[in-house]
Amino acid sequence: MNKLIHGNCLEELKRLEDNSVDLVLTDPPYFIHKLDSGWSKERIDADKKNSHITNLPKGMKYSKSQVKELFDFYKEVSEIIYKKLKPGGYFLSFSAPRLYHSIAMAKEIAGFEVRDIINWVYTQSIPKGMSVNHIIDRMNLSETQKEELKKEYSGFKTPQIKSCHEPICVAMKPLNCTFIRNELNFKTGLLDFNQKIGINSDKVPANILVTEDFDEIYTKNFLVGKPSKKEKGENNHITVKPITLLEHLIKLFSKEGSLVVDPFMGSGSTILACKKSNRNYIGIEIEEEYYKISNNRLTSF
Repeated sequence: MNKLIHGNCLEELKRLEDNSVDLVLTDPPYFIHKLDSGWSKERIDADKKNSHITNLPKGMKYSKSQVKELFDFYKEVSEIIYKKLKPGGYFLSFSAPRLYHSIAMAKEIAGFEVRDIINWVYTQSIPKGMSVNHIIDRMNLSETQKEELKKEYSGFKTPQIKSCHEPICVAMKPLNCTFIRNELNFKTGLLDFNQKIGINSDKVPANILVTEDFDEIYTKNFLVGKPSKKEKGENNHITVKPITLLEHLIKLFSKEGSLVVDPFMGSGSTILACKKSNRNYIGIEIEEEYYKISNNRLTSF
């Protein structure tokens, strides 16, 4: 209980007791170029031709095979987690919009009930679409023809619209009784609607969440609070999630003293949110550098 593990989640999860986990909350690898089950920061950093544009994070290159690869991997993960969660326990996974269906289907095939989708909405994101100029430059055309094509297709980009939301797949291990009976047996299944959202913290939980003040209606109804500027600290993880967002999800889907597991711990934000909300935790991370970052963040938190 309350530990960080440096290892492969497929092996480490199996060591947990069956029907012992209350909540799994995680941001898994999306199997986008080099971000797969065997990823390492060193392998990504060593790839100098990973991206055509400098502001595209390494590891985010489009891959045609990623949906199938992600499904196969996440189905295996989900089958193990299914055994470890208590009946009525929730399994929440962040995803990319075009990969949500792969994660959701993997969970469903593994036996989970997909109960909802939560959209985390934000405005500050990097456009992923790329200009075709670099392709035109390599075409067997005259310089005049190349310039004409560039002019014709000025403003056109590859089909990757700027993404301003991340879907969170909400799945539950099925019950074998009523919700109230399951609650009495396992303390899982029911949601704590005392956890309010909105700018005045007076709105019931919703399947839209925002962590920045960018629209009157959204802020009034769906704000979960802004993360601290110091929150990230010395952290070079490429997909850090706000602790306030994770804390809200943990409080909504679990109770004080329950066990929360993050099999893809990254830099440890879920673990810090557990500590803030008086939950027990187990974090698993395969990448040594991020495991060390998580330890350092937890020690100084």
